[in-house]
Amino acid sequence: MSGPLRPPPQDPWVLTFQGFDAEDEGRREALCAVGNGYLVTRGAAPESRADGVHYPGTYLAGRYDRAVSTIDGHRVENEDLINCPNWLPLTFRAADAQAWFGEDPTTRVVSQRLELDLRFGVLTRDALIADAADRRTRLVQRRIASLADPHIVALETVLTPENWSGLLHVSSALDGTVTNTGVARYRSLVGRHLTPAGQGHDAETLWLRVRATGSPLQIAVASRTRLLRDGAAIEVEPAFETQTGRPAQVFTVDAVAGRPVTVEKTASLYTSRDPAVDDPQPAAVRAVSRAGPFAALLRAHATRWAQLWRRFRTEAQFTDRAGETNAVHLHLFHTAQTYSEHTVDLDAGMPARGWHGEGYRGHIFWDELFVLRTLNLRVPEISRAVLRYRHRRLDAARQAALDVGRRGAMYPWQSASDGTEQAPRTHLNPMSGRWLPDRTHLQRHVGLAVAYNTWQYYQATGDLDFLNTAGAEMMLEIARFWADTACYDPTMERYRIRGVMGPDEYHDAYPWADRPGIDDNTYTNVLASWVLARALDTLDALPGYRREELIERLDVDPEERDRWRTVARRLHVPFHDGVPSQFAGYERLAELNWEQYRRRYPNNRRLDRILEAEGDSVNRYKASKQADVLMLYYLFPAREIRDLLRRLGYPAGHELAQRTVDYYRTRTVHGSTLSSVVHAWVLARTDRRRSWRYFRDALGGDVLDVQGGTTAEGIHLGAMAGTVDLLQRCYTGLDTRGDVLWLDPRLPARLGHLQVELCYRGHWGVVVTVGRRTATVSLRPGRQGSIPVGFRSSVVEIPPGGSHTFTL
Repeated sequence: MSGPLRPPPQDPWVLTFQGFDAEDEGRREALCAVGNGYLVTRGAAPESRADGVHYPGTYLAGRYDRAVSTIDGHRVENEDLINCPNWLPLTFRAADAQAWFGEDPTTRVVSQRLELDLRFGVLTRDALIADAADRRTRLVQRRIASLADPHIVALETVLTPENWSGLLHVSSALDGTVTNTGVARYRSLVGRHLTPAGQGHDAETLWLRVRATGSPLQIAVASRTRLLRDGAAIEVEPAFETQTGRPAQVFTVDAVAGRPVTVEKTASLYTSRDPAVDDPQPAAVRAVSRAGPFAALLRAHATRWAQLWRRFRTEAQFTDRAGETNAVHLHLFHTAQTYSEHTVDLDAGMPARGWHGEGYRGHIFWDELFVLRTLNLRVPEISRAVLRYRHRRLDAARQAALDVGRRGAMYPWQSASDGTEQAPRTHLNPMSGRWLPDRTHLQRHVGLAVAYNTWQYYQATGDLDFLNTAGAEMMLEIARFWADTACYDPTMERYRIRGVMGPDEYHDAYPWADRPGIDDNTYTNVLASWVLARALDTLDALPGYRREELIERLDVDPEERDRWRTVARRLHVPFHDGVPSQFAGYERLAELNWEQYRRRYPNNRRLDRILEAEGDSVNRYKASKQADVLMLYYLFPAREIRDLLRRLGYPAGHELAQRTVDYYRTRTVHGSTLSSVVHAWVLARTDRRRSWRYFRDALGGDVLDVQGGTTAEGIHLGAMAGTVDLLQRCYTGLDTRGDVLWLDPRLPARLGHLQVELCYRGHWGVVVTVGRRTATVSLRPGRQGSIPVGFRSSVVEIPPGGSHTFTL
């Protein structure tokens, strides 16, 4: 990138990979993916195909397909995020070379450097290529997924012969023969989701249409390839190759040593589900035909990224390692390009692994619980769109509740296109090679997360219109489900919630029971109590006419509301050893020999797989994959947890939080990247040094691939956004409650200064600056009213254009 857009060396806004490492290529492809909210293209080399090292992939937000497979004689139906037609294929060779670069094993990459410019969303590759005759060609490529036009992607390739002259062949193709094979443990399942449905070309344009095999979805991609030398077009007629599903153009030009040949490939993708599109194929052709040259596309793209970064401005002064700044920028970058303004109208959820690969089949879990906490105060329109995705699937959640004999709405653990449960019923343990029952659909707490997200969005934005039209309906139906699920135990004089799974994900049954699920998961029961109370608060927040309409429409009579109040105050919370039990009966489980297992398995993050492969079961032990009870201290301040427990009738002193954290921290293996985020948060007030260590672990989750190969399947979006939120809200002590923006900073020793720019209740440009001794809140000038900002026990009004500094 020329001019001021080129970052200086060692810029913390640049992710760099030097050389080529076949074993690490998958991780690099995921981390170097470029996207714009409509699509994401992995950072695979344009000349590559899926071969066990490389895995080209382009994924469109929320575009799934169903396929049926047979496993051990059982019919298995899965819905997968589609690996869409590959727009990238571009390669070259000298006229008398035997094969194309990427297909000829005698052609080698002498040197290579990858740079992902996070500031402007540009992936640059600089490589020196030598063929069998030692003809050396310098290859420099720049790639973007346009943030200015979400349907446009572009690749600029500059080829400079260094020690040879002669005829140069360049091949540019579209590949609709791709399959879903990016996750090894899924490869025994059907992976072909596309079938060719037409292709064609004109003088400079290729187009390809495909149909999904298990749905009516159609996808079209068109590309335009132009060659230039010294800034002027090279007039050359391409030859065309018409292999079904993989059309290609081949250009032949004179190559002169030392004189670059520039190849500009611009592509456009559309689907039959896109708004305001009748037929995706002519739409794609029109878009690519009117697209400007690469330089113009890059300028417009860079401008939009500069604007977006103003919305996400986060300045953190780390006192020891510059790499932490780079990781924060990387996490912000992937969060911003996964779900952007271009996703808002697409009816897409928040994917756990981004749109960066096929991990978790591209499904929607509960990860928005971690992502929306960041977005509510940055780009609230995106949070609203994610919640709209859930509201559109409210009827599916109602039906799911009816299917298990309950009223209200039961949201699925895994969601995709239509809101039905997509959690598999079997899963493979790659350590034992056995297919095992999968009971994760019992994680019904995902509905509680939807309700929590709805209320937190309203607190951060004051968006009464959303609460009126969608939020309140979800809140009430989710509350109804949990009130109906809770059953009264007269021996305890308490309500109980049975047969579920908690966030831990390890414990799906009691070792002494013949039924799946566990009872009275503390996280589930306490959060259900909170949701029931907030549902009643939601009704109070609505205008009178709307409240009456909703009560009438949903038939929420006074008796039902009284039951909500009763259940909210009488849910059972089990305790043992002076701490809340993860679930009823937890105290009966055995203690694992942690010293032995940590010695035998230094990486024990998947302890469940280790034990199963040994013929044992994690259900027998007090061991957690990730934070479970501690999730409550992630969602709420310790003060509010004490209030919740006391309202339920349980004594809760100030020492309970520390005692609970200490107990479960030593029994957690952090088998999820989310776990380090939660532990960093809950320790921030009591053990800042240990909190910082967990924060750094979370920063390295994908950069260091701490899960041992999973980053190649897609980034971990919840953990990435969660690390940003640790800076944005945890270490600043930001909280939105009671119509006040609260502040109570606790900076770790390794964080010298922190500044974030937020949007709070329609006020754009709320700047929070935290140092060692002071915290300042400033508002940009505007026409809105003042905002109340609370610091510990005092509240001050800050007008537009004003600021206030608090002494710490």
